[in-house]
Amino acid sequence: MLICKVVKPLVSTNRIPGFEHKHLQVVLDGSSNKVAVDAVGCKPGDWVICVGSSAAREAAGSKSYPSDLTIVGIIDHWDPNKS
Repeated sequence: MLICKVVKPLVSTNRIPGFEHKHLQVVLDGSSNKVAVDAVGCKPGDWVICVGSSAAREAAGSKSYPSDLTIVGIIDHWDPNKS
């Protein structure tokens, strides 16, 4: 699992048939921007828990879903400056 910060929504209207119309978010993982399927309805500025690999596909709705990063939770309280 990863802790990431939601940067902004990503709109992609032209998708492959199996990709459905799930919401996508740009998330910041350290200094790297990534795209994640939003399975929980987060908003920019939220700190979130993301899963990858086969867990990301299953969390997005199906093992055959083409995702390698899915947001599975919104963190209630997180201070990235504290260990």
